[in-house]
Amino acid sequence: MKNNPADFWNDRFNNEEFVYGTQPNVFFKEALDKLKAGTLLLPAEGEGRNAVYAATNNWNVSAFDISKSGKEKALLLSKQNNVSIAYDVVGVLDYTSDKQFDVIGLCYTHFPIDIRKQANQHLLKFLKKGGIVIFEAFSKAQLKNNSGGPKNEAMLFSIEEIKQEFKGLEFKFLEEKIVELSEGEFHKGNADVIRFIGVKL
Repeated sequence: MKNNPADFWNDRFNNEEFVYGTQPNVFFKEALDKLKAGTLLLPAEGEGRNAVYAATNNWNVSAFDISKSGKEKALLLSKQNNVSIAYDVVGVLDYTSDKQFDVIGLCYTHFPIDIRKQANQHLLKFLKKGGIVIFEAFSKAQLKNNSGGPKNEAMLFSIEEIKQEFKGLEFKFLEEKIVELSEGEFHKGNADVIRFIGVKL
């Protein structure tokens, strides 16, 4: 992996294929479909599959990523679906907004371990009291699989780390499980994930 994460993600997204597909993450979709449309923040949103799905269902969507080519793909996908999303190219700790969001969606947002706890607490500042976090990411058990995710165990999650890094949330549920991913070229096959729904206290 290149030293600069933005270069890595620009390279990954810099082709015609949507490398994680154009359909939303299944868990994110199922959770979002149960909620009344409002304001949604999607950090590290990449090529825009979750943002565009939400926008087509009347959510007011703000997204960001460190990758310019990710943004270009996301805006292309939104245009193809006749919706608009607000999309910034910015690092997580530099992200700011004057909005307080109803929902934050974190789908495979594996920030570098040296900033991860700080990053997750920073993002919670933009969530309304009573707002909801929808989260799915790879657990540490994923290291043995070839279905996606960082090959650095420190960047993968444990239940205990989730509880530490998302202080200020009440977990409606929090589980580690095996799922079958079919999300483009890089998320494919059986995977060990952690999922939660949390409400800001």
